[in-house]
Amino acid sequence: MSETLIAVIVVSVMLVTTGYLIVTMVSSIRKEKRSQNLKKTWANFGLSIAFCVLFLTSWGAQGLAQWDEFRQDQKEHGQPVEVMEFVNVFSKSTLENWQSEFLQLFSFVVLSAVLIHHGSAESKDSDDRMEAKLDKIQQELAQMRKGK
Repeated sequence: MSETLIAVIVVSVMLVTTGYLIVTMVSSIRKEKRSQNLKKTWANFGLSIAFCVLFLTSWGAQGLAQWDEFRQDQKEHGQPVEVMEFVNVFSKSTLENWQSEFLQLFSFVVLSAVLIHHGSAESKDSDDRMEAKLDKIQQELAQMRKGK
């Protein structure tokens, strides 16, 4: 495969993944605001927004720092500075970081706000189960009081 094709594929995967998570976050926020009649976006969804901004900012900063390092390295070795070669190097390091840090955390924050894993403390169903148990306890206490 050519260097250009690899760069296009990898950049496409990174942009589609990032875009999907951001669109999912925004649609989840809109849906939740409508259904709960919430007015304040930052107060109610600040965690997701902050992680998204931190992710995008650090990704941009990584790109700038890596571009400078790449450019200096190429000059030291007397090689031309080629953008496609940099895109491949940057893409590789980005995907390595995503696997271990940012994508994993951002995905967890966004997807745990949207999806359910039965029994997970982060899922919506946990609150429903807790409320049902509290209701049952209240009913039993009420019956005990009536029995006295």
